[in-house]
Amino acid sequence: MIRAVVFDVGECLVDETREYGTWADWLGVPRHTFAAMFGAVIAQGLDYRETFQVFRPGFDLYEERELRAEAGHPERFGEEDLYPDVRDSLKALRADGLWLGIAGNQTVRAGRILRELFSPDVDLIGTSDDWGASKPDQAFFDRVAEVVPAGPAEILYVGDRVDNDLRPAVAAGMRTALVRRGPWGTIQWHTPEAQELPTFRVESLLELSPLIQTFNAPAR
Repeated sequence: MIRAVVFDVGECLVDETREYGTWADWLGVPRHTFAAMFGAVIAQGLDYRETFQVFRPGFDLYEERELRAEAGHPERFGEEDLYPDVRDSLKALRADGLWLGIAGNQTVRAGRILRELFSPDVDLIGTSDDWGASKPDQAFFDRVAEVVPAGPAEILYVGDRVDNDLRPAVAAGMRTALVRRGPWGTIQWHTPEAQELPTFRVESLLELSPLIQTFNAPAR
């Protein structure tokens, strides 16, 4: 049975369109140019941070985050940046009696924002900065397995990326769900791994509750 559902953050719960737009502004390049290069980098299977190198060689993302904060433009997201299916999906899964968590590659600052947005709607919120391990490293998913009160095979990890989410979660023995949205989910959707690896493939998080109920039915 699936007893716990753990969500990725960016492009799973949070639409990052505005955030990446502000990075384009910070770099001083047109937003559509930045977005086009971002997509091209992902389509080539490269690390998304290579996008920044195109416009500013030697760009250090962590250092620039701090510089933005010092300049009064820190990373930020709010209720208006959540995908419209998030709240109702969480309510449905909670009503099903499932343990819920959020765990993704996020900064300490983003972790604070997530706790403001989602406590007490979920049971746990963890970030890569909190844990000192980031996806796709196995240590990140080992940490997820440690904090979730269920066995790995009873955990469903929900994300938008084959490389960062599905592949390492499956290696950790977890079930997975791929949501088709954002640049990664859209670009990777038709790849063999995206079709073979996940337990579920969904267009909306609202599909998860009935899918999990059906999956769990034989065990009841």
